[in-house]
Amino acid sequence: MIRSFLITAAVISLAACSGAKDSAVNSAKNAAQTVGTAANNAADQAQEAAQQTAVATRATSKAAAFTPLTEILAAQPDTVKARYNARRPKDTLEFFGVKPGMAVAEILPGGGWYTKIMGPYLGTEGHIIGIDYNIGMWAEFGGFATPKFIEDRKGWAKKWETDMAASTDGPMSHLSGHSFNQIPANYNGQVDMVIMVRALHNLARFNDKGGYMDAALSQLHGLLKPGGIVGIVQHQAPENIEDNWADGNNGYLKASYVIAQMEKAGFELAAESDINANPRDIPTTDDNVWRLPPTLGTSRENPELRSKMQAIGESNRMTLKFIKPA
Repeated sequence: MIRSFLITAAVISLAACSGAKDSAVNSAKNAAQTVGTAANNAADQAQEAAQQTAVATRATSKAAAFTPLTEILAAQPDTVKARYNARRPKDTLEFFGVKPGMAVAEILPGGGWYTKIMGPYLGTEGHIIGIDYNIGMWAEFGGFATPKFIEDRKGWAKKWETDMAASTDGPMSHLSGHSFNQIPANYNGQVDMVIMVRALHNLARFNDKGGYMDAALSQLHGLLKPGGIVGIVQHQAPENIEDNWADGNNGYLKASYVIAQMEKAGFELAAESDINANPRDIPTTDDNVWRLPPTLGTSRENPELRSKMQAIGESNRMTLKFIKPA
């Protein structure tokens, strides 16, 4: 009997020890889980904080990746500033609604007068697509458009990209140059705005020969996003002058003609401005736009006539804003 009692006591003691051990193990497990949960929560909070910091850093980087327009204009050479009163770049770009980060197609950017202003302003998140006339259209000009000129023009895009990229040490938009007949198809529907400064008259003057303006406006319509903008600055002919004089060959077009062509291409007139108007420029059918500054093509050897042309100043220009309906 004593033996049975001892065995029973031993069993109870072992059970008690086992229960204590299990309780200790469970407590340890619970403590470990608590620590693990706290560690995971801390890790999640740290990751979330890091993501928020990264987002803020990217936002700051984007905000800092362009230069304010006023600073860009103030930094331009004196030869560029000398034309501000005639070209009014700040008012013009603001009227069209150019903003940092946009994709902008610039038609016939030439030596980059506007590119060098827009590129830093659009910043590293922006894109300027420089679009030159169709090579076939250049051949229509005759005179200066020799076979060598045409051959050299084929290399325009790369030269423009290189020259514009080297024009500033600060932030600069992405640059890509193309002619109208070589625009990549994947650009369609990706462009926020088209800027066409004194480039439409040549498309108009040769339209009967190759449908160049019709094709160009159709391409621009395809490039733009729904709601995209076309900004046009163009030498403006008086509405009462003969149509066959205001066909582009003299540099001038009527505003009514430009509006009609744009509407035919599927655009809507959104706004117009007189910011580039010059009421002193009243051409007759004996004149062309190149008589005026900066070209002064008819008065280089005639100081008296040159003085008169300089007193008129640069051409009277329409400033029109069109929209591609959404």
